[in-house]
Amino acid sequence: MARIVTINRPDVVALIEEAAGKLTSGNKTEAVALALRRLLDSEDRKGSLFGRHRGSITFHDGVDLTAPILEDEMDAETGKEIDR
Repeated sequence: MARIVTINRPDVVALIEEAAGKLTSGNKTEAVALALRRLLDSEDRKGSLFGRHRGSITFHDGVDLTAPILEDEMDAETGKEIDR
């Protein structure tokens, strides 16, 4: 089952050639496959967010546990000096 993918962007072709030269002894197909495998693997969450304590924490639907909890900028972020 042969399939053909055409890549027209010169910068992407150069990246593939560079990666193939460094990582796969010049095999461009394997370089693309390696990159796509790594990309897909990085998107998968590994294991439970809470480790062995599954169910120890509950939260409402729609809560984003990765969202910042501090709404105001910290002094270190703004560069303001703390008055004493």
